[in-house]
Amino acid sequence: MSAELYRDPVYDGATDPKVVIDPAGGWWMLYTQRRATHPAPGPGVAWVHGSRIGVARSGDGVQWSYAGTLEPDAGGLTLRAGRPPESVDVTHWAPEVIHDGVQWRMYLTEIDGVPDRWPGFARHIVEYRSDDLEHWSGRGHIPLSSDRVIDAAVARTPDGRWRFWAKDEAADSVTTVAVSEDLETWRGDGIAIGGRAHEGPDVFELSGFWWMIVDEWRGMAVYRSPDAVSWERQGGPDEVILGLGAVAGPGFGHHGAAVRDGETVWFYYFGHPARAYVPDAATDSIDDRLCAVYRARLIVTRGRLEVADR
Repeated sequence: MSAELYRDPVYDGATDPKVVIDPAGGWWMLYTQRRATHPAPGPGVAWVHGSRIGVARSGDGVQWSYAGTLEPDAGGLTLRAGRPPESVDVTHWAPEVIHDGVQWRMYLTEIDGVPDRWPGFARHIVEYRSDDLEHWSGRGHIPLSSDRVIDAAVARTPDGRWRFWAKDEAADSVTTVAVSEDLETWRGDGIAIGGRAHEGPDVFELSGFWWMIVDEWRGMAVYRSPDAVSWERQGGPDEVILGLGAVAGPGFGHHGAAVRDGETVWFYYFGHPARAYVPDAATDSIDDRLCAVYRARLIVTRGRLEVADR
């Protein structure tokens, strides 16, 4: 069972963690800072919106210290220490961060305002670039399959092209894909992973295969590919990793991302350490909203992706 690695010290709502290792500056975690304990977040699901991107830093990937939030600043984002503003007018979700060989690129889900309900509000993925992970310049929206696309994942695939996977809520909340030769112009290429609704795709290579992990809100479904283009589900339609009981408390793993440390691949993800997972329960207490970040080491055994330890 995974132990907690990190809790957001402001609102205790760290979700969607993305960890990168900067040779010049150690380990960085960028995450959605849900307003789980905000004293007056607004009605409905406003507490899930109005989020900033929280930043934590580490020397070893285990012991993390809060560094602040990425705050809007003259067309970009800048890391600022301390608490975010109490009142905000934009929502930031699920950062994807890659290094293109020259600089860092972040693909960030943005929503105007602080919605108090799920439907009816456009979402866009916006690209930012940085040389230091602290100062980010905005480069505009990525044109994708609809205005309900969230949760970007980007990787360079064996054919030399870049691919951009994301959840499209307008396509029954499955994963669509776009293709680019140069990270500048993107062409939609349809549905990558269909079937059961899911979110948070993450794509990486390990032991000669490409893997995609998606969050099915009951654990993580795993897909395998020889080329990061055609995908086959691992196990049957109900098989997951990091399912019920995999994290501290009664819950399971949610929306995460892998990072390679030498020959080791770690998967950072979040869970609800105090939520009571009761079927068909309609509760929304503060305890239900609290989140923690965990990690698991991933290995491949006889062609299957498995959790080696936590």
